[in-house]
Amino acid sequence: MDIRSTIQHEKIIVIVRQIYGDSLLKLAEALRKGGIRLMEVTFDQGDSNNKEKTCNAITSLMSEFGDDFGVGVGTTLTVDHVRAAHEAGAKFIISPNSNELVIAETKKLGMISIPGAMTPTEILNAASWGADYVKIFPVGSLGLKYCKDVMAPINHLNLIATAGVKEDNFGEILDTGFVGAGISGRLTDKKLIENGDWPEFTKRAEAFVKIAHSRA
Repeated sequence: MDIRSTIQHEKIIVIVRQIYGDSLLKLAEALRKGGIRLMEVTFDQGDSNNKEKTCNAITSLMSEFGDDFGVGVGTTLTVDHVRAAHEAGAKFIISPNSNELVIAETKKLGMISIPGAMTPTEILNAASWGADYVKIFPVGSLGLKYCKDVMAPINHLNLIATAGVKEDNFGEILDTGFVGAGISGRLTDKKLIENGDWPEFTKRAEAFVKIAHSRA
């Protein structure tokens, strides 16, 4: 899978936090049925065993789905975690912040770099350090008016929106100029997982995918 072209076309990266094992595989299958092709498994920085759990999750997803999924890691704060993710088979690295060393190691290892930023200075620094995309975070709190104002003079960059993305605002987010979005809550709802309501995940995925493809 060409991750760059998949991001550009599919426009959706599902952000998975603290979901592992059989639940993760069932979630991934339900989302795959709904048309999702990109998934980010995050390092839970509050868990001392996060590296092993996340890398095992990446390995299991790739073993189960192969090229049906482009799998990456999120909340990547250190070079050590970049290397561990690469060894596990991750294709892209996402962070909540912009760290020059993390970006450099990501590119050195041939992965797609997606650091997080909020201000114009942070966004441009990330791009100058080699980021392929820059994640604007948190879009839900910042608001689209802020994003439009910031994006106006730097509309040559590929920006991805995260935090607060739902079916009712995803289209507007894309129309604002974002090339895609990281989506968590609506596509990783813990209550649905507890209830085993996998068809609902497929339904929600289909709704997001329909919006994304209408802007392709």
